[in-house]
Amino acid sequence: MKFAAIIPARYASTRFPGKPLADMNGKPMIQRVYEQVKKSIADVYVATDDERIYKAVEKFKGNAIMTSPLHRSGTDRCNEAYEKIGKTFDVIINIQGDEPFVLPEQIDLLKACFAEKDVEIATLVKPFEPKDGLDALKNPSTPKVVLSNQSEAIYFSRSVIPFLRDLAQEDWLTQHCFYKHLGIYGYRPDVLKKITNLPAGILEKAESLEQLRWIENGYKIKVGITTDETVGIDTPEDLKNALKYMTGE
Repeated sequence: MKFAAIIPARYASTRFPGKPLADMNGKPMIQRVYEQVKKSIADVYVATDDERIYKAVEKFKGNAIMTSPLHRSGTDRCNEAYEKIGKTFDVIINIQGDEPFVLPEQIDLLKACFAEKDVEIATLVKPFEPKDGLDALKNPSTPKVVLSNQSEAIYFSRSVIPFLRDLAQEDWLTQHCFYKHLGIYGYRPDVLKKITNLPAGILEKAESLEQLRWIENGYKIKVGITTDETVGIDTPEDLKNALKYMTGE
């Protein structure tokens, strides 16, 4: 099976403008992500709407593709990039440009979901642990996922799901396995094209989670479960913590 990885990277982040170019111990963040992804997938591309990011990728000898600045999501940007690559792949893997610590084992797990021929879309989740604490579980910036017994996503939410009605909240994490969503996706190319042409749905607008558009339109999302944490970077403060993480401080 032939895989391609596409890393959407835009410059105009509200909370952290220019984030993909932020220095991480001598390398821009986008290069850190690229090098991690390359450990699992040979064909890697950065899809950007900014010439500065494009040139930075060229500088470290990576593959860069210019895309429209008008895309509403990274998935849409991936679709345009795939159309411009001009090669055929069985599966497209979408890794966010602010995940410099994504593990090749996590990408391999996502790839393995497509061993089943009927899988259209796949993503990863990680179980919350009691040590994470209730505040982490309740954090609306961390989407939660409910799974079926076929390891498919039933629903994604910024709220805590399910709500454990008959238990005190301080006991939730010890009495139930909650799943946090990790923002890495895989798609069959034909499905990728179809889902980017769908209008935003009621659920997506309510939660601001694009994957709800796919579920709302009948697409199934296979889920791989990883025990490895990711360290995404959304703010300059996150970057400071990430640099400490890199140096073991």
